[in-house]
Amino acid sequence: MGYKKSKISIASIVDAAVRVLARQGYARTSLMDIANEVGMSKGAVHYHFPTKEALMAQVLQTACDAVATRTRGAWTQSDNPGEALRSSMRELWSVRAQLSDEAKVVADLLAQSLHDHSLRAPLAEYYRFAGSQVEQHLRDHLESLGLTPRIEYAKIPRLLHAMLDGLMMQRIVDPDAIQEAFVIEALEFMAQALFVPKSQQ
Repeated sequence: MGYKKSKISIASIVDAAVRVLARQGYARTSLMDIANEVGMSKGAVHYHFPTKEALMAQVLQTACDAVATRTRGAWTQSDNPGEALRSSMRELWSVRAQLSDEAKVVADLLAQSLHDHSLRAPLAEYYRFAGSQVEQHLRDHLESLGLTPRIEYAKIPRLLHAMLDGLMMQRIVDPDAIQEAFVIEALEFMAQALFVPKSQQ
């Protein structure tokens, strides 16, 4: 018996996968666990995603889209470009600090990728995609701020994500040391280090 492919079914499977992975981690999650969560047979899940790795690629894309949607919302909250930039950076941290299901999944997969090489390619794609979105935001808004980057645009998201993801992992194991005020101060410092007013060039 065949299964009719549909965007609804795929989205349901991915949403279920995010929930299960956030709850019990990649190493302890099987396609059967995800099938049970979504209320489908394992065969139905297998039809859309032949391997666990194929599903992980889509899960990471979904996680990235969720973060991007929240970040875009932060840009539109203020007519002041400077405040919009700060809001966007705070939102990138907020997603991690709240340990949303998406943030938990990414953190878990990053840790797993140390020994599971199959996870490295989808994670690399996740960072490339997330980085391209941040880069585009910066290109769109820095001009109106009267700022110019000190380094190549493409390198800025890598540094930003490295700092935020590193702080998130430290917050998980030592929450008292990584307070909101400390993170905001770090983001402000990074912004000052990375950008310079055009008048000072």
